[in-house]
Amino acid sequence: MSQQHLNAEEIIRISGVDPKKCMKCGKCSATCPAYDEMEYHPHQFVSMVRKGRIEELMASQSVYLCLSCFACIERCPRNVEPAKLIEAVRLAVVRQQGMSHMKPGDVPGKWDPDLPQQAIVTAMRKYNK
Repeated sequence: MSQQHLNAEEIIRISGVDPKKCMKCGKCSATCPAYDEMEYHPHQFVSMVRKGRIEELMASQSVYLCLSCFACIERCPRNVEPAKLIEAVRLAVVRQQGMSHMKPGDVPGKWDPDLPQQAIVTAMRKYNK
């Protein structure tokens, strides 16, 4: 299978986000419920896409740790929408791999009683083809 390497312009096109609007205030990361678990935080995703560091993002587990709760989108004063960039990078990884990161049967083994129900629904939406 040939590997598809996306560049920043393609991620920006897929997401519909303009990372140049970011003023690096960090409000998106400050409100992120997965902040402590992520290697790259929402504001860093925006900056890395802007700088063309797509391969690093695609290799990071952070693309799978985003809950897609859109808290970052709600807090952004410039409407940058970091979650949409994260989703676009995650989609690029799934397309490159030609499969999902997780199978539905993997979810029970990752169950945590403190896990919000929204996270379960989001995981199934993200990790299912």
